[in-house]
Amino acid sequence: MSTSQKPSLSIFFPCYNDEHSIGKLVEDAFSVAKKLADNYEVIVIDDGSTDKSRDTLKKLQKKYKNLKLVFHEKNQGYGGALISGFKTASKDLIFYTDGDGQYDVKELPLLYQLMTDDVDFVNGMKMARKDPTYRIFLGNFYSFVVRWAFWLPVYDVDCDFRLIRANLVKKLDLKIKSGAICVELVKKAQNQGAVFRQVSVHHYERKHGSSQFFKPHKLAKTLAELAKLWIELMLPK
Repeated sequence: MSTSQKPSLSIFFPCYNDEHSIGKLVEDAFSVAKKLADNYEVIVIDDGSTDKSRDTLKKLQKKYKNLKLVFHEKNQGYGGALISGFKTASKDLIFYTDGDGQYDVKELPLLYQLMTDDVDFVNGMKMARKDPTYRIFLGNFYSFVVRWAFWLPVYDVDCDFRLIRANLVKKLDLKIKSGAICVELVKKAQNQGAVFRQVSVHHYERKHGSSQFFKPHKLAKTLAELAKLWIELMLPK
């Protein structure tokens, strides 16, 4: 990262029924952001939570006056939450990770150090996936298949721990509302000529709630959208 001028920084979290983890993530985000940038913002996109996530967020906003909250009245899916986050972010660099606490926001400086002037997109890689065995198998299989099917420039497209230049994101017409948006995000960024870097980050066991991605109807929708995306982006025009 060039030291001549610190770029401004947006940090956002998609949140769905993450009342037990989102508070610490927000507090850690403010702590990290003020060390990396003079101009920063923290955003939470609550995607129609049915637990007490919104109550928690409203209390946090009293403590952090510049915390931005976006409430979806209906669940729009993981992709819908990310699209809202990218649209709301207003700074030079955009970092996001999930609201379930399986990644540590305090590792953001690892990505920040790699965001040199010639880099557009820094993607995390899970050192070791801390999930049930079946999810580790499915997750690794999924990442392997989509990486080769789409010729992706990153090893772990399923690692939602990313730092991206805002001027790159503005060029991407993201449409997918499911978890397949991660493939869409990376592939469309690659098609724009983005320069990628990767760095290993820790992945932690989920202490609360359950993954939405591995539910049968969610997987079916994701696979259908991946097939459509492959036809759109990979077949010769």
